Amino acid sequence: MLLQLLFAIRGNVLDLAIGIVVGTAFTNVIQSLVDDIITPPLGLALGGVDFANLTIKMKNFVYTSQPPVVIRYGKFIQSIISLLIVAMALFCIIKGVNHIYKITTKKKTKQDIEVITEPSEDIKLLREIRDLLAGRSYMQAITVRI
Repeated sequence: MLLQLLFAIRGNVLDLAIGIVVGTAFTNVIQSLVDDIITPPLGLALGGVDFANLTIKMKNFVYTSQPPVVIRYGKFIQSIISLLIVAMALFCIIKGVNHIYKITTKKKTKQDIEVITEPSEDIKLLREIRDLLAGRSYMQAITVRI
């Protein structure tokens, strides 16, 4: 039991649970926005059309005693609008997170570059040896030519 509790408290599982709850609430809010705020004025602009009642009734040829088959394409249009709003919101969130990530990585690389620019004592010593050897070989080349 304690092991299961520790697993549930770990960051990834808890983040996933919070994401699901917030996503469900966000979906409900967007659905209400589309159903109650966006589609009524859109239907009014299109000549008083109620999207929730847009249907196609098809006669039932096989079972004539049954009611006709109803295709509710108005609800489908409302679902498409909801999907577009959620997709746009997620796109904006992801773009914002990526922008913040780029800014933080630029700051981090600048700090790393500043730290790296100061050579260590070993590097300084090796550079001195290189310069001394280069000077000695230059002097030997001059004395050989003379």
